[in-house]
Amino acid sequence: MIAAVVLAAGASSRYGTQPPKQVELLPRVLSSLRQSSVDAIVVVSGAHALPVESVRCPDWERGPGASLRCGLAALPPKTEAALVVLSDGPDLDPCAVDRVVDDWRTNGGDAVAATYGGVRLHPVLLARAVWDDVPDEGARALPARLVPCDDLRPPGDVDFSPAGS
Repeated sequence: MIAAVVLAAGASSRYGTQPPKQVELLPRVLSSLRQSSVDAIVVVSGAHALPVESVRCPDWERGPGASLRCGLAALPPKTEAALVVLSDGPDLDPCAVDRVVDDWRTNGGDAVAATYGGVRLHPVLLARAVWDDVPDEGARALPARLVPCDDLRPPGDVDFSPAGS
């Protein structure tokens, strides 16, 4: 079983609008995940209430790794790997999700990450064996086998004010 963990716990203080970016962008991310091969989806909340069922992470301020650990702890015991995505990546391509999952199913390993133009981004897949190793900085701090997704649109990173402020 492969489950997606959607990190949506941050304060979104740099985004500059209300509602928080998680509330605004999460539906697009969830839609992409539903079109992919993942078997389950867990959303992690923290600073803000979300309009979907979520696992609240009381330690979200410690960093994305704390939120990720909350999400991983909420997954069913039969989960073999977790696919990590960000709630502020509204252009997540379901094909990138499937490509990363397929690579892991074929080649194994502890961590697999998508790259776009040579830049490591999301999704990132973590095998259960490394879940206890997630630092506060998050999955980015873990070494990963890279899977080129240059032919797909990157997920985006909406960490700015739409008005440019």
